[in-house]
Amino acid sequence: MISGGDDVPRLLIEAAKRLETPIQEGDIIVITHKIVSKAENRLIELANITPSEPAANFAAYTGKDPRVVEAVLRESRAIRRMSQGILITETKHGFVCANAGIDKSNVEGRETVALLPLDPDGSARRIRLSLERLSGKRVSVIISDTHGRAHKDGEVNVAIGASGFPVILDRRGEMDLFGYELKVKRIAIADELAGAAELVIGQASEGTPAAIIRGYKVRVDEASKATDLIWPRDKDLFL
Repeated sequence: MISGGDDVPRLLIEAAKRLETPIQEGDIIVITHKIVSKAENRLIELANITPSEPAANFAAYTGKDPRVVEAVLRESRAIRRMSQGILITETKHGFVCANAGIDKSNVEGRETVALLPLDPDGSARRIRLSLERLSGKRVSVIISDTHGRAHKDGEVNVAIGASGFPVILDRRGEMDLFGYELKVKRIAIADELAGAAELVIGQASEGTPAAIIRGYKVRVDEASKATDLIWPRDKDLFL
């Protein structure tokens, strides 16, 4: 259980030692955004929210709690789609997801909800640097969230924050088995690693908010971040 102000990197180091798998050189640490949001006090009480007129209108259309809709609007810069029970927005970070990433699961309190971190990439960098200082090992960090996907059923874990490695592996220019030069091959490895981590993190009562990915080699990249994965609006065919 994480509370505001908790030292997430130190807790991760201690948990890894308890499990007899201390942090090693090159580890990739995938952390659910929920514990980062809790530690950064990114929780709100719905009882303290007064819905605006637009929020009330959207709530009537979608059948959602007007207070939740108001919270979603405050965290969004655009509404992309809405329907009965569905509100897809573009967050202030640029992510397109349901309810601006606002979530009730695994949050204490009936009317308490968690927001996404203000700056997930910044949070990932701070956690990585602290982990490296405490462990003496070079690591990479992913902050993950569960998102739906256009045109496919089900949800997957994706990276909303990343630090220490290239989030996209560009293989354009390489040759395939038959000598054909790859023209379109940029692998979103941050999302793929986040999705793999969800298989052990889970979503319900597992109580496992982080995972270590060990053995996948990435090069060091101090500049790459999860927001590099966001598709530019001028190229988005599904607006």
